[in-house]
Formats: sequence, C-alpha cells, structure tokens
Amino acid sequence: MPHERFQFTGVGGHQLAAALDTPDGPIKAYALFAHCFTCGKDVLAAKRIAVALAAKGIATLRFDFTGLGSSEGEFANSTFSSNVADLVRAADHLRETRKAPAILIGHSLGGAAILAAAGQIPEAKAVATIAAPSDPVHVTHFFKDRIEDIRAQGEGEVSLAGRPFRIKREFLDDVAEQNLMAQVKQLHKALLIMHSPTDDTVGIDNATHIFSAARHPKSFVSLADADHLLSGKQDAAYVADVIGAWAERYVDIAPQSAADTGTAPRNVVVQETRAGKFQQIVTAGPHRMLADEPVAVGGQDSGPGPYDFVLAGLGACTSMTMRMYADRKSLPLDRVTVTLTHSKIYAKDCEECETREGMLDQIDRVIRIEGELDADQRKRLMEIADKCPVHKTLTSEIRIVTKAAE
Repeated sequence: MPHERFQFTGVGGHQLAAALDTPDGPIKAYALFAHCFTCGKDVLAAKRIAVALAAKGIATLRFDFTGLGSSEGEFANSTFSSNVADLVRAADHLRETRKAPAILIGHSLGGAAILAAAGQIPEAKAVATIAAPSDPVHVTHFFKDRIEDIRAQGEGEVSLAGRPFRIKREFLDDVAEQNLMAQVKQLHKALLIMHSPTDDTVGIDNATHIFSAARHPKSFVSLADADHLLSGKQDAAYVADVIGAWAERYVDIAPQSAADTGTAPRNVVVQETRAGKFQQIVTAGPHRMLADEPVAVGGQDSGPGPYDFVLAGLGACTSMTMRMYADRKSLPLDRVTVTLTHSKIYAKDCEECETREGMLDQIDRVIRIEGELDADQRKRLMEIADKCPVHKTLTSEIRIVTKAAE
C-alpha cells in the first residue's frame, strides 16, 4: 500500500509526525486513527489496522501525539484535552489537503480521545473504539502509587510499559475534569465498540458503560482472546475487517468520477500542505501523492521533487509504449526498466542542438530490456521508446497558458 509521511502543526504549535496509508486504487473514504496512551503511530496495532483498511479503500491517517515518536514537544506538557485538540487539528489537515475523515478510530485512551473529539469533526459519520476506557481518569491507575507525589511536587516520573515518562499535575486535573459519557450521549454518530472480555488492562465493564451511554445506531463486537494491545496480527486484521464492513453502512462511499474511469484528460491539482517549506499534495483523479524538495535545499524530502515527477512521467510513458508495441507484435518482452537523470550542460557541447550559447537541459535515459529477444527486435523497441507521447511533448514546442483562478 502507498505510504506517505509528513508533519502538521498541533494545537501547541509543535510539528506532529503523521503517516497516511492509502489504497493502490481509488480512495473510498478517509479515516483518522488515535493510538493508545504513550504508544505511537507506528505501534503494531495502529500500523496493521491502517494498512488493512487501506487495502479496503480507506485511507487512514495516524500520528504521534506531542512528545511521542517523531513528534516535537514534551510529553509532560500534554494533556488529554490537548490530545483531543490535536485530533481535531489532524482532521482539519485532512480536510484542507485531501478530504475530512468520515471514520474515526481510537485504541485504548485514544478511543476515549476520539469519542471526545468526534463532536468537533462534523464530517465524521462513524466512530469505532477499541479497548477504550469509559473515563479518561482510568489511565491514572497505572501510576496510582505516584499520584500523591505528583500533586505535591507538581510533576513526577512514572514507569509505563517499562519506559519512564514525566506526568504533571495538570494532566491529573485535566483527566479528572472530563465528562466523557455526557459527550457519548450527544455523539449523534454511528458507534462501534470493540473490546476483549479478557482485557486485563481496561476491563470489559468500560465497554458496557460506553454502550449504555450511547444512542443508536450502536454496535458491540467482542474481541475474544485478544490482548489489550492487539499484539496478535490476526486480531488487528479482524478489527480492520469488521470496521471496514460496518462503516460502509454509515459512510457515503464516493463514486469514481467518469473522468477517473475513462480516457478523458483529468486535472492535476497541486496544493501546499503548509506542513513544510516546500511540501505539496498532488492530486490526479483518485490518486494522491506528496511532492517536496531534499533536506539540503530546505525541504523535508517527504516526496519526489518537481523534476523527479517530470522524469517519472517520461520513464513511465516510455515503458508503457514499449509494452503496448511488444504485446501488439507478440514479442517475448519480459520487463522494461527505465532509469533517468536530469542535468544541465553547456549548449556548445551539444553538436546536434540548435541553441549554441548558454546552458541546456539534458535528460539521460537508460533502458533495460529483458526477454528472449533478437537484435532486430531490441533495436525496434529502442526506436519505439522515442515515440512515446511524453517524449514527443518534451521535444516539441510547448505552450503553457497561465491565468489567475477566479
């Protein structure tokens, strides 16, 4: 599955590291995933569920909360409320650069956070929780022996899953002030609650409380024999299967437009993400990808550069044209590999060029042909390479018409 990594600005002004797993084909819907407490976007459960949903056509965004994983900031300065606000920011980023999430998913404390954030994401139609506590204060049970010291001293170090974290008094006050069940009652979205009856980290009674507070449409699915972190690969796959099937009942699956299914030219839209100095989101029909510049020139290297896309277009067109010819002539062509580089050369060094002064652009194209082909067949295929439409466009007169958008 295609995988994009980028950053967006969180509520505290920090750059939060995000990953977007997208399908190979058209995107049916977008989902936003909130990971468990002190975990991260790359925890196995989050990664496996996101990849599995992408395989079903659901592009899924996951990100590291403040101070975790590759995100900026200090974990000690974050609270449950700031995590909720960052989820809303993540949804805003999707809305601005692609499309707002129609599906919200949260695991463990991330499930509680996604329930709290759901009311601020109007486009979301379906919410799914996995092993979520019914009250965010539940998380303090993991360091209950340190609560008095934290309140007295203002902050303190705790051990969570064998790793040290600093917790501040503000975090304790914030989770204590939450009234999550009141928010669940006013959810007005389809709700799927998934929980293991043998979860010894967040008990099954939490699922009962959430289910009782919620209004219909609501559903419960038992994750029999699964542990809290969904460490079993088959458990994560099952969760993704259920969410994908369940969400289709409540989420409008965007139909593929005629321009995407036919041969008519389609617009390519390039828009700044504002997640970096140069980062762009490129949309071509149902396909989305990032464009960027290398770190050396101020970019994040989160995607190909502009000239990389030019070379990719020529290389793809070259290979496709050769394949079409080989198939039409029944040639035993196994595979074509095109390697391209772009450089600047002095015009005086190009004997066949009309321009005699200054610099010229040069594209070097090396074509590897695999298959049981004779010399004449290989020679003909190399000739066909120069006949690809993009090659002809690049070597002919091009008119670019630029105007301001209305």
